[in-house]
Amino acid sequence: MKWKITFKYIVSIICVVMIVTILNIFGIIGGFIFNKINDIKKPEDKLTRDFSNYVQMKDNNVVVDKEGKHILDKDHIWIQILDENSNEIYRYNAPEKLSKKHTPAELINGYKYAGGFKYTDADNILVSSKIIDNKEYTYILGFDRNSLQKYILTVNPTDLANTVIKIIWIILFIDLIIALIFGYLFSKRLTKPMKNIIEGVENLEEGKYDIYYKEKGLYQSVYNKLNKLADTLKSNEAQRNKLDKLKQEWIANISHDIKTPLSSIKGYAELLSDSDYEIDSEEVKDYGLIINQKSEYIKGLVDDLNLTMKLKSSDRVLNKNEENIVRIIKDSIIQILNDPKYSNRDIEFITNKDFIKKQVDDNLFKRVINNLVYNALIHNHEDVSIIVSIDYKSENDITMFVKDNGKGISKDDLERIFDRYYRGTNTGETHKGSGLGMAIAKEIIAAHGFDIGITSELGVGTTVFININ
Repeated sequence: MKWKITFKYIVSIICVVMIVTILNIFGIIGGFIFNKINDIKKPEDKLTRDFSNYVQMKDNNVVVDKEGKHILDKDHIWIQILDENSNEIYRYNAPEKLSKKHTPAELINGYKYAGGFKYTDADNILVSSKIIDNKEYTYILGFDRNSLQKYILTVNPTDLANTVIKIIWIILFIDLIIALIFGYLFSKRLTKPMKNIIEGVENLEEGKYDIYYKEKGLYQSVYNKLNKLADTLKSNEAQRNKLDKLKQEWIANISHDIKTPLSSIKGYAELLSDSDYEIDSEEVKDYGLIINQKSEYIKGLVDDLNLTMKLKSSDRVLNKNEENIVRIIKDSIIQILNDPKYSNRDIEFITNKDFIKKQVDDNLFKRVINNLVYNALIHNHEDVSIIVSIDYKSENDITMFVKDNGKGISKDDLERIFDRYYRGTNTGETHKGSGLGMAIAKEIIAAHGFDIGITSELGVGTTVFININ
């Protein structure tokens, strides 16, 4: 993956360099040709052709006017004017050795080659003509070679094209090597953060959450999110491990809780089915009652597990109707006090409003009240006082409290009281159960759209509150 990124980066640099180089080559060639064309035209147009304006007929003689002489003197140029037979009819600043008559070959050689004109080895010449009164006069302008140079280039077009192509290929090859070197060096520097990010993702995939990256540079925000993700995954893993541990402990506990009543059921069932053992009707009745109680206990454990799974996956388990929650709470308390085991316990119910209608599931809401009150009874001494109260302020501000003055709950247990599968340290041999009671209570309350919370202090007591809105 890292080499792929580096390779793609280098290829992109090379492509950009090659495109720019090709454009530069064509631009240079085009500019060179354009400038050469201008350079070729410039001497002819500006020095010879334009100078014809200063060549005039005066008193039947062809001469250079005053302005033309000024230009010649300023630029150290000499002039010679010839008639139609190439004989001199006028000169100005011309060398003394300059011939007064020139053959066509001399004019051509002198124009084409530097120093090719007779008696003017140190000069270059330009030649043009002007028609005056239907007669064509030729004039020669001479320059010192230090101020004007002429070069004659003779080439074969095919050879020139081949040479240009070779030069372009050489330039492109050199640029390619340079692009490869610099592309590799820059890619190492510029793609290093990307490599770190990829390594970070790979580390997260492998479960290495303790590696952190400095949050700096162009990818500062990415590093920040990568570190936060590592913290989140680390926390989730810790929570998952914690939950797995709790689940294993719960399975061990629930297995033990199921095994004990099953042993009783199996033992009494064997006695009832043993033909060698004489059992009277009173014993049969007692054994049957024990088997039924143990079966109900196991059924309760299974129902708890089934209910918590349903509540976790969907709220469709609720069967809501408009109910008087005051009646539901009161009925729950009466039901508990009617149990001979708890008939002499101190449970008080207080409300400042006798009729409060809410959309609730009667059975599940009663299940919550039963769980909370039974917890207060089971986990405390027999002389514990329990107060169940409703504080009605408005339809959207109703709070129910289950308060006791019992042993209280430790801070560690309090933080985990609503966790699935958790059994606090207050749970003794006298209380067996699924370990899902408080978790189920919270999930039922949450499914109704209400809130539940708990406060406690060791040696003072515990208060569970439900905000009903």
